[in-house]
Amino acid sequence: MGIFKKYRLEILLLLGIVVLFFVLRLPNLTLQPIFADEAIYIRWAQVMRAEPTLRFLPLSDGKTPLFMWVMIPLLKFFNDPLLAGRLLSGFATLVGVTILAWKFFGKRVALWSAFFVAVTPYMVFFDRMALVDSMLAAFSVWALFLAVTLVQTYRTDMAMFLGYAIGGGMLTKTPGLFNVLVVPVTLFLFDWKSRNREKRLLKILGLWVLAFAVAFLIYNILKLGPEFQNLNSRNQDYIHSPADLLLRPWDPFLPHASNVLDWFSAFLTLPTFLLVIVGGIWALLKKQKYAVTVLFWSFVPLLVQMAMLKTFTARYLLFTIPPLLILTAWFLDEILLKTKKRLILMLGLVVLFLAFSLNFSVWLLTDPQKAPLPTEERRGYLEDWTAGYGFPEIAEYLIDQTKNGSVVVGTEGFFGTLPDGLQIYLDKHSHSAPKENRISIVPSRATVSAELRVAAEDHLTFFVANKSRYDKPQENLSLIWEFPKPKGDGYQQDAILFYRVFPLKEDKSK
Repeated sequence: MGIFKKYRLEILLLLGIVVLFFVLRLPNLTLQPIFADEAIYIRWAQVMRAEPTLRFLPLSDGKTPLFMWVMIPLLKFFNDPLLAGRLLSGFATLVGVTILAWKFFGKRVALWSAFFVAVTPYMVFFDRMALVDSMLAAFSVWALFLAVTLVQTYRTDMAMFLGYAIGGGMLTKTPGLFNVLVVPVTLFLFDWKSRNREKRLLKILGLWVLAFAVAFLIYNILKLGPEFQNLNSRNQDYIHSPADLLLRPWDPFLPHASNVLDWFSAFLTLPTFLLVIVGGIWALLKKQKYAVTVLFWSFVPLLVQMAMLKTFTARYLLFTIPPLLILTAWFLDEILLKTKKRLILMLGLVVLFLAFSLNFSVWLLTDPQKAPLPTEERRGYLEDWTAGYGFPEIAEYLIDQTKNGSVVVGTEGFFGTLPDGLQIYLDKHSHSAPKENRISIVPSRATVSAELRVAAEDHLTFFVANKSRYDKPQENLSLIWEFPKPKGDGYQQDAILFYRVFPLKEDKSK
């Protein structure tokens, strides 16, 4: 009660921000079409839940499994698998940012930081998806908090907790290794003028060794899986070799820099992006140690990824965003401290940030096609073959057809949006249902395979495909549904096509 009386206003404001956070995350959570990687992750979680010996299944594709492990219990409580996966939002990020900012920057910066995490479209968009990047962002924020605390307290327990946070990030996604790389930036906070600095520095180094040992011990849990070696081999598919970088030092850095400007101006919104830039410069000029530490914790992984990654998308940078939002909150507080009419300006800024952010986020909740996404992100998440439409409806139709006997459905594709995006809705009916009422899924290339034609002689048989990959239907197919996707600029509008397949010898008009 004493704490509540002392911080009553701050607690009420934080509760309001928490409500705002969930208002922007939970409504219409399945409205946006399923993305290819979401389909894969959810399908993996279903298989891992059904078969305990496959708990390390993601290693087969060079991915780490923690996100899927956490998703498994949710699949038990929610009938919609996409909803279960997307409920793993970034609330832990909000809590971590608030605690970090409150402890090292003060309560005003904590409130602003929490506010930015709650409303910034970069966070809202990816928190509403079943992707690993939101969880990695949470582990990275907590690793930052613990690393800063460690360099001030020299406590063994903090080193252990730092190891847990870094290890958790590495189990979530391999770029969690960046948290090992950036721990030394906390030396900005080290007291280099102290009389016994050599002894303290050695102690810090020893505690880091302990933290890294714990982190890699956790990471080595993955060696229990049979395909641990795939982590390294698949990572090579995404990273340029040192030889390539020496030959072309500014490629891909400069093209990626252009992408970052595009993503940050759209996803952060223009006012927040400008504050990030000016706040970073101000932190360096003022030499505010905490602000500089937060800046470099975000900036180092950002630069490394810009210089080395072959495949570069906005979600790969998500874990660098929360520290930048703390930096933004700190700089904004610096401005407000120098202002006489502070309350009026503060309310005006809240309205300004909400106006820009909600102009983006409200569309995500109501009509994602109208959200002002960057061009490439819009294409990948809404318009291209990676976006899946109509799968719940198709699945319901197929399940209803099992009343007449077993059903066979073919899909264009072996991995990703198809067949995984459809298969997650048919999980119970493709394995545990009685054989005479089972749905069999037959992945194939962009064609109706001979196997499907043979199946059509004895079973109800269907085929699902992306129009962009299957625009010349074959003989004896009947289109049941077409689920159009938003039309992008400069290329043909795509759609999900759902066909009934008939044997070649049978007239489909019958």
